[in-house]
This record gives sequence, structure tokens and C-alpha cells, in this order.
Amino acid sequence: MAANRSIVVLMGIFMCLIFLGASHIVLAQEKTLKAYGPGGPLGPMKECAEIFSKENNVKVEVVAGPTPKWIEQARQDADIIFGGAEYMLTEFVQKYPGLADEKTRTSLYIRPAGILVRKGNPKKIRNLADLTKNGVKIIDVNGAGQLGLWEDMAGAKGLIPGIQKNITLSVTSSAEAIEKWKSMPELDAWITYESWHYRLKDITDLVRLPAKERTYRGTPIAITTITKNNELANQFIEFLKTEKAHKVFQKWGWK
Repeated sequence: MAANRSIVVLMGIFMCLIFLGASHIVLAQEKTLKAYGPGGPLGPMKECAEIFSKENNVKVEVVAGPTPKWIEQARQDADIIFGGAEYMLTEFVQKYPGLADEKTRTSLYIRPAGILVRKGNPKKIRNLADLTKNGVKIIDVNGAGQLGLWEDMAGAKGLIPGIQKNITLSVTSSAEAIEKWKSMPELDAWITYESWHYRLKDITDLVRLPAKERTYRGTPIAITTITKNNELANQFIEFLKTEKAHKVFQKWGWK
């Protein structure tokens, strides 16, 4: 009888251990890291997040788009904030003080700017000078990492007046620019990052500029002050600095 009771007790302990082990695995699988930022770096950030998630048995969720769309949720659960240009993260820190931990700020990879044109390039735009020709209609994103981008590129070649006169429409975000590009076929060109072409291959061709004429901007990232996953956030950023992650960014148009 005593032996039977011992067996029952051991079986109970064994089942508890199995249950606790299974619970631990489930909790590990459900651990989520949340990264927020603009839409520009979404492609490589999301792909890197998927790779890191599989390799570490966690979930990295990337939420991207104009800041007003996600800031309230980010204030509740953001682990990481990233930017589409260095000045964007600086502006974020100024506008939402105390959310991003500036001590953890890291600069990732740079991406070059180019010219997006319609499929087949009907206006035969080959360089910045071609954007000054009569009849060329340009869309400009006056923000979202592209603030002053065309001016920086045109200034060195004395093309500011010629390009300025051909700017037909200015918007404040890349999301709005994409919507206008789709709905306004009369727009011929958009000076922006080459990386956007890889997201819009079906509706754009890319005019790459000579190396000496390219303008580059960075991709900053920082851990938040509210994260409960500080170690995991650090691990993800370290992964983003690896050659494996760098190759992903290069595939999406970064240098």
C-alpha cells in the first residue's frame, strides 16, 4: 500500500514538472518585442524581425507608419523606436521626451536617395538636371526623413530654382506621396530614397544617380525607457548590426 502511495506521489510530481516545463515553453514563445517607427525602413526591419524571431523563439512585432498613427500605443508598450533619418529620431525625442532612451541610441545603415519615375520612364529622366525641363511634374515629401532632401541634392549643382518651379505637389509623409502617386498619373518624378522603389516596383522605375551626386541619410534606433524586455531589445539591436542583417538592408536599398 505504501509503495502504491509513493508511486502516486512520484507520478504527481512528474506531471507537475511536465506542466511547468510546458508552461515555460509557452511563455517563451509568447514573449513579444515591439518596435515602432516610420514606414520607410519597414521592409528590412520586418524581415530582420522575422529572422530574429525564428532564431530566438520570440516574437518581434514591427509597427510602422506616420507617428500619429501609433504613438499612443507606443507610449504603452514600445520596446524600441527607430527612425528613417537621424533627424527624425532627434525630432521624436524632442516631441516625446522621456520615451526613447538616448543613451541606447544606435546608428544602423545609410540609404541613398534617387529619383522614382513612372514605369518605362516616359519623360526620359536620367539625372537631376532633367527634372528642370519644362513639363516635368515633381512630387515632394516635405518631412518623413525627406525634409530638404531634394534641396541638398540640387544645391551643389545649381539646380534649386529649376527643380523648385517643377514641384507640383508637396506632402508631409511617404504614405501620402504613395497615395498621390497612384491617384495622380500626371506626376512624373519623386526625389526620395532608392529603398522606396523596392516597395513600389510595380508602379515605379528607379533612376540611380552617380555616386558623387547621391545624398545619404541614416537609420537610427533606440530602446525605450518603458521596456520590460531590455535584454531582448539589446539582443535584437545587436542582431541588426550583424552582417546577416546588413545583407537584408542592402537587399532593400541600403548601403
